[in-house]
Amino acid sequence: MTSERRTGIKICGLSRPGEVAAALDAGAGYLGFVFFPRSPRAVSPDRAAELTAAVPPGRARVGLFVNPDDAMLDSVLATVPLDIIQLHGAETPARVAEVRARTGLPVMKAVGVAGTEDLDALWNYGLAADLLLVDAKPPRDAVLPGGNGLSFDWRLLAGRRLLKPWFLAGGLTPDNVAEAVRLTFAPAVDVSSGVESAPGVKDEALIRAFCAAVP
Repeated sequence: MTSERRTGIKICGLSRPGEVAAALDAGAGYLGFVFFPRSPRAVSPDRAAELTAAVPPGRARVGLFVNPDDAMLDSVLATVPLDIIQLHGAETPARVAEVRARTGLPVMKAVGVAGTEDLDALWNYGLAADLLLVDAKPPRDAVLPGGNGLSFDWRLLAGRRLLKPWFLAGGLTPDNVAEAVRLTFAPAVDVSSGVESAPGVKDEALIRAFCAAVP
């Protein structure tokens, strides 16, 4: 992250060297790699190891998992030097704590929000996770738990204090990210589909535009 930037940036679902380079050049402090086979952004551990080798010290390599078992976590971490584990499934607070203890790494937990009834979960997960990712709750028939390009009413978070540092996600684009930060006071933002030209294909120009638009 550049020293002038006040809001942290995570570019998630990187799968090609050019995408990683663009994210780094644009000032993203967190680079996300997806280990969920059904995602169009999924990468193998070997591929992720190649991509993360380009990430310099001071930038965080984040591995996204969906309801992983211990064997999967062990397998990926044996190959990929991750800095943060992101859990984006139906993991309970207890499971978050287990993953944190097993891996010895900070854990970011994604929490889906659609309305006020979902906000209590932010407190419960904040007790177990090191970081929170506040995302739009996926539709009931969604194949993917995130990366669907959906947003939620950001005003739900206005003035709300969370227990842990957090990222705002869900439907963010170069055109709306400044307004999203203004409304929520989010300390960091996360984008995936909002900087893609097709599912799983990052647009390097959009990555740069997004990072430039973040206040």
